[in-house]
Amino acid sequence: MLLIGYGNSGRGDDGLGPAFADRIESAGLPGLSVDIDYQLTVDHALAVSEADKVVFVDASLEAEGAYDFGEVRAGAGTLTSHSLTPATVLALAKTLYDSEPEAYLLGIAGREFGEVKEGLSETARSNLDLAEAFFLQWYGETDSVTSGWQQPVRTVTGAA
Repeated sequence: MLLIGYGNSGRGDDGLGPAFADRIESAGLPGLSVDIDYQLTVDHALAVSEADKVVFVDASLEAEGAYDFGEVRAGAGTLTSHSLTPATVLALAKTLYDSEPEAYLLGIAGREFGEVKEGLSETARSNLDLAEAFFLQWYGETDSVTSGWQQPVRTVTGAA
């Protein structure tokens, strides 16, 4: 499994993806590779194509609670040299490498975006803790996930 945490740590809560990935990488979970980046690029398609499962982690303005977790499917998006959506990265992995890994998006709710500043808001830190606890439980039950896991999962196509 591959986890990609991305976002701009110099823009407050936009750094939730990298902060989450740092925590999970420190946990040293067996069978999990962690990639931390500023944004998704075409270069991620190769790494995604080599994984059985991928979890993209980013800050979210749209999460209905502390975090949203949902399946991501390959989809059309704007193809630029940088700043792709998870759906576009998956589409590239399919087109370039004929690979379609199972993929999920974990969007962690933040409040303070845009301003140039290091560090997460108190709300974001709390949501990060909740998202980490969720992920660790989910990761421990990944066999259950593919065989009828009952946690609500929404499908995400196209947008991050």
